[in-house]
Amino acid sequence: MQKEGKGINPFEIAQRQVDIVKPYLDVDPGILEKFKTTRRELTVHFPVKMDDGSIKMFTGYRIQHNDTRGPFKGGIRYHPDVDIDEVRALAMWMTWKSAVANIPFGGAKGGIACDPKKMSKSEIERMTRRFTWEISMLIGPEVDIPAPDVYTNPQVMAWIMDTYSIFKGYAVPGVVTGKPLELGGSLGRFEATGKGVVISTQNACKQLGIPLEGAKVAIQGCGNVGGIAAIYFERLGAKIIAISDSKGGLYNQDGLDIKAALDCKTKYFCLLSDKVTKSEPISNKELLELDCDILVPAALESQITKENANNIKAKLIVEGANGPTTPEADEILYEAGKFVVPDILANAGGVIVSYFEWVQNLQELLWSEEEVANRLENILTRSFKEVYTISEEKKVNMRTAAYILAIGRVAKASKLRGLYP
Repeated sequence: MQKEGKGINPFEIAQRQVDIVKPYLDVDPGILEKFKTTRRELTVHFPVKMDDGSIKMFTGYRIQHNDTRGPFKGGIRYHPDVDIDEVRALAMWMTWKSAVANIPFGGAKGGIACDPKKMSKSEIERMTRRFTWEISMLIGPEVDIPAPDVYTNPQVMAWIMDTYSIFKGYAVPGVVTGKPLELGGSLGRFEATGKGVVISTQNACKQLGIPLEGAKVAIQGCGNVGGIAAIYFERLGAKIIAISDSKGGLYNQDGLDIKAALDCKTKYFCLLSDKVTKSEPISNKELLELDCDILVPAALESQITKENANNIKAKLIVEGANGPTTPEADEILYEAGKFVVPDILANAGGVIVSYFEWVQNLQELLWSEEEVANRLENILTRSFKEVYTISEEKKVNMRTAAYILAIGRVAKASKLRGLYP
């Protein structure tokens, strides 16, 4: 999904979000300034041999934001638009996401500026293994645990685990989460983020009195988040009236055949209206502004901006992506009476089940899928209630409430640990 709103710096947005909650927190200003910076940043430039024998240089990043409450945790994305400020922002958002869910992780993020759609599987493997070697001094099961993100998957995690294990001299399954089941992955991890978006939507619908059955849902993005969410929404009786990928999407006011749409994406690597019956093409811009009950932006950051926020018609926006709404757009939506479930709450399902996977690896256990699902729902439901209660008490939107909760928890932990020396 191409970024919209050129010139929008995601790291500046992340820093401004910390400033927004300052008046609501009794926290040393110096600590808040610390939170607005990263702990450690690694930029690597490395060569990869391509299938034609040529050598191509790639740039990658691993950025660690905060580990006050536990090891650094965060995904690795492969995308042409990856840059250092995007990764900084994503690392900070991971810190708050872990804190909102109250799991013992900090925040980190990684990425490589590349176009995996134009690379073969063997090229992606060689790139992944070289990148892992370059960042191996930073990662580890008790230090920093990567996971899948945009255009990475369990296979990529398997390559990272294998490369790191070769480096250490023994198998280290806990170095990453989101692995294949055969290598110590957790049941329920692949669908965790998308399923978590649906659980968050259910909680919001209960508060707003919106029946999910029959509700019209538009989803921007059809990958591991948007696609999985669409499947679960459909099972609950909602109508998916639109879904998209980076090239565009499909629309049917009466509801799409989601299985056919996702099968089309798998077969043709895009969504084609002539391959999915009773559908017509729609752009990503049009999708965001559709007349629907629930909008799920599940692509990349800065999709809802001050330019299009007034055109958003959905009553409920549930953020499957990280940072899809800018602060200016947030204000516009709040004043218009829209209810936004923020990313650090709505898409926390992935890091929650990553935590479950990490715990299982460390204890050499395997939980049942039912146990994972129940634990996930319990944590997300509890977290939603905590954020909603703060929102009502402080008379602020859900994002501000989530940041009050998250930053407050990290600040308390920072105070308890103190500064050294």
